[in-house]
Amino acid sequence: MFCGTKSCIPLLQHEAMQYYVTILTHEVLNLAYFIRSRVAAGIPKKLAPTIGIAVDHRRRNRSLEGLQANVQRLKTFKAKLVIFPRRTRKTKAGDSTPEELATATQVQGPVLPIIREKPAVELVKVTEEMKSFNAYAKLRVERTNKRHLGARLKRAADAEKEEKK
Repeated sequence: MFCGTKSCIPLLQHEAMQYYVTILTHEVLNLAYFIRSRVAAGIPKKLAPTIGIAVDHRRRNRSLEGLQANVQRLKTFKAKLVIFPRRTRKTKAGDSTPEELATATQVQGPVLPIIREKPAVELVKVTEEMKSFNAYAKLRVERTNKRHLGARLKRAADAEKEEKK
């Protein structure tokens, strides 16, 4: 359990598709959650800023996986959050129980740090065929074949017509 003094940050991906494989972190950009993430996690609009969850109304979800990951982060954050009552003798709905308050500790460092999964690398023995393969030459030949495909097909069709005559 932890007390919410630092904000919970979302998992974000770059806007451009060419950078989409990397996940942005708090150090790169301090951006807010999407509205749909907050709604799906069941966090009311007025409660979100009070418990350290920023919401940006301009951002849109572009992938279902990102939305689900952020909703799960918000649910985990909310489950671990300890909310102290404003008045010690009067507790409201949503405040933590006295047992949770007694065991609460302040979090040092980032709240719910982003853990990156490292892709599994498969090692392969280099064969003589791989060593002798010239990738650049192969790419150039394939590019040339693609560029001249239409002209070659037309030439073949013309030759076929000439044979029929």
